[in-house]
Amino acid sequence: MSVNREEIKRLIDRISEKDAKKVLGFLEKLGSRIENQTFSPSDLSEDKALIDQIIASRKDRESGRIYNKEEGLEYLRENVKGFERKQYF
Repeated sequence: MSVNREEIKRLIDRISEKDAKKVLGFLEKLGSRIENQTFSPSDLSEDKALIDQIIASRKDRESGRIYNKEEGLEYLRENVKGFERKQYF
């Protein structure tokens, strides 16, 4: 099986900082299990955080909410502005 590392990097660049921390945790956990040879695919099906992240990602894709780095920053800025406006009124 061929792995497209550039595609993996491109996908990682598109996720939020918060989700990046979750992905990092998952990869570290996966790496640790692979090193210890205790990893089982069934472990993934029991990882609620991973399942929730996949569901949220699917919903984002279905609704067209996929951002590149600049679009993501602009989205966050607009949301922060909206939040701040609500705080002052």
